[in-house]
This record gives sequence, C-alpha cells and structure tokens, in this order.
Amino acid sequence: MRCPFCGHDDTQVKDSRPTEDSSAIRRRRICNACGGRFTTFERVQLRELVVVKKSGRKVPFDREKLSRSVYTALRKRAVEPERVERMISGVVRQLESLGDIEITSDQIGEFVMEGLKGLDDVAFVRFASVYKNFSAADDFRSFLTELGHDSGVPDADD
Repeated sequence: MRCPFCGHDDTQVKDSRPTEDSSAIRRRRICNACGGRFTTFERVQLRELVVVKKSGRKVPFDREKLSRSVYTALRKRAVEPERVERMISGVVRQLESLGDIEITSDQIGEFVMEGLKGLDDVAFVRFASVYKNFSAADDFRSFLTELGHDSGVPDADD
C-alpha cells in the first residue's frame, strides 16, 4: 500500500479489525520510510459498476469520489465517522444490488440524499444544493418547503 504522505510503497500493517457492521476490515498502517500513520479499509466488491453521467459519458464507479462528496457535505458537522462509513457502505450495497452494472449519477445522488437525510439535516441540504444545482436562496426555500420544513428564511412579502 502506497503511503499517502511520501508516496513510498512499503508500509506495514499495525492493527486490523472489522468495522462495526463487519462490512469491511479497517487496517492501521505505518510507512517504513517517513513514519506516517494512516488507515485503510478493505471491502468486498461484488461487481464493477459503471456510472452513466448526465452527458451520457460512462466512467468507472469510484467509492472514494462518493466518500469525498459525502464528507464535504458533512464538513464541520458532529457525525461519527463509523456512522458515515456505514451510510456510504449502504449506498454502495444498494447500487450493487440494483442488478445492473450501469448506474446513473442521478441514482447515486438519490441514494446519498436518502442516506444523509438520516445522518444530518444540514449535510443533507448541503448535498442537495450541489446535486440539484441550487443557484439562489429561493431554491433553498422551495426545497425546504417541499420537505415540510420551515426554512427560517423570511418570504419576500414578510
């Protein structure tokens, strides 16, 4: 495993244990060159998924990209990493169980939104604002109204 700090490809596993939901193995590693410590996760991959973008372009599914977008939505939110990893694993399992190797970016977005809704309301709205391409405050207000939430933002006529 390549060290994310110095790029050296000789790292040593110091500790291995299953994640809380036993869907992966968590490994603590140390780089033999720079001494950097980091964590990796080993997961079962049932099939190679391909994402069909809105433009029609096809790209391999990248769990890390999914993870980055979820953690971006959760930035500075108090949600335990184990819960986040469980949610991400759940999204991936849902995608793999669709029965097709080609999935749309819309399907991924809907599954992530559903998962974030159960984790953190603010992260849910943050993700939705990017996924649904909000461009104005009214977009937020409309979205929150659809959800049945009081946005706390006064209407223009107030």
